[in-house]
Amino acid sequence: MHGGEVIRTPLIRIDALWLATQPIDMRCGADALLARVVQVFGSAKAYHGYLFANARASRIKLLVHDGFGVWCAARRLNVGRFVWPREGFGTAAPMALTQPQFDALVLGLPWQRLEQMRAITRM
Repeated sequence: MHGGEVIRTPLIRIDALWLATQPIDMRCGADALLARVVQVFGSAKAYHGYLFANARASRIKLLVHDGFGVWCAARRLNVGRFVWPREGFGTAAPMALTQPQFDALVLGLPWQRLEQMRAITRM
């Protein structure tokens, strides 16, 4: 702090977010997730985040490569499930997410319909 001013910098920079459609065992740690990222996405790129869910989509893990190493974060819903596409249901490949889609996804909201939800067309 300088003169009462708070300087804020992001702890982890994420330029791109990717979602894997195949479920993962939530017992996986950062090393196993990194191996899965390389397997699914071809490589772990610096400043990219990679999202995985368990088979029930009640838990998710995010792996981020920060240019020096990896960060791993986990989130779970106590009730309900994350809205998660399944392989074979419209997508078989990893998907890119926008920041608003990611924000909605981690709250358990229908992130795939954000554009449709911006306007009310019927009453």
